[in-house]
Amino acid sequence: MNAHAQPGAGLPPPLALPEPPPRRRGRRLLLAGLLLVAVAGGAGWWARSAPPAVVYDTAPVVRRDLENAVTASGRIEPAASVDVGAQVSGQLRRLHVAAGDRVEAGQLLAEIDAEVQAAQVEGLQAELARLAAERRELQTQLGFAERQAGRHSSLAGRSSSRVTLEEAERDRDVLRARIEALDATIRRSRAELRAEEATLARSRITSPMAGTVVAVEAREGQTLNANYDTPVILRIADLATMTVRSDVSEADVVHLRTGMPVWFTTLGFPDRKYRAALRQVLPAPPVKKDEAANAVVTYVALFDVANAGGELLSGMTAQVFFVTESAEGVLAVPAAALDEDGAVRVLGPGGAVETRRPQIGLRTRSHVAILSGLAEGEPVVTGTRAPEGEPLLRIAP
Repeated sequence: MNAHAQPGAGLPPPLALPEPPPRRRGRRLLLAGLLLVAVAGGAGWWARSAPPAVVYDTAPVVRRDLENAVTASGRIEPAASVDVGAQVSGQLRRLHVAAGDRVEAGQLLAEIDAEVQAAQVEGLQAELARLAAERRELQTQLGFAERQAGRHSSLAGRSSSRVTLEEAERDRDVLRARIEALDATIRRSRAELRAEEATLARSRITSPMAGTVVAVEAREGQTLNANYDTPVILRIADLATMTVRSDVSEADVVHLRTGMPVWFTTLGFPDRKYRAALRQVLPAPPVKKDEAANAVVTYVALFDVANAGGELLSGMTAQVFFVTESAEGVLAVPAAALDEDGAVRVLGPGGAVETRRPQIGLRTRSHVAILSGLAEGEPVVTGTRAPEGEPLLRIAP
């Protein structure tokens, strides 16, 4: 054995695996690629077909006032108003007020030139004075005739004849009759004088009521003819109390009751509620000219409201609500929170949803009163939706 021989000398060489042919190596790479594509496709399909997350829309149980009401449109008018006109003909000489002025009962409003009426009053006064003088004359003659008849009656059968006595009594009776006829003439003249004085007084037009002048229809210098119609000079209304005339359909009028609460808003004050009580429903619908046969039948409901501040003006439009039933300060949830069976889903602190069946009370279009079964502040589910940017419904390819 050679001492200088190298270690491992004489061992067989290591077994060397032959390299695969290039064709088999390419096939393995292709299989590995197909496996990766399959895994990625399966993960994508699972992501697309998995049900999405749901977000619950909730609303808290709160205390609020609920009511059901019959709605109608109405028009605001003064509770009391009067058209002041002229009862005598003539020129409007003076107008003492203007639109918007506050007037009191008996206050002078206007004056009409009534010289003709004044002349007629003066003529009748003169006629009465003449008749009074004539009566005094006849009364004097009657006194003398009565004395004459008395003297002849006391002397009858002695110096005076029966004929003379009868003549004295005749003169006395004639004077009495003339005085009676004159008294009738005087009464007639006095009646005519009162009528003319009343006509003359009407030339000074005074206010029949306390209120506000809301319109002036005539002008100074205008000639007024009251022979055929009463010309309107101005209109006075009491604006301290207003009346709302509301038109209620025949389908809703059956729900109205005298004294029921009512409130309304106006276009000028849409956020302010004016409250009142129903005073009256007129028993028949208003008659409208040229109304179609198939027109909707409406009835007029009246109620009054105080207008101390003068905010409500005549002619304003009102949106009226007649309260048929109401509840104050009750627990309520949105009507959308109840299903068809009256069940409510409550969202718990951990996100769990609990179904309950509370006892419900008054139901309106938007809310439902809760009598028991829910506590104030609890969130109730009103709907579901997908998260932001995530569709609620997915369709797998």
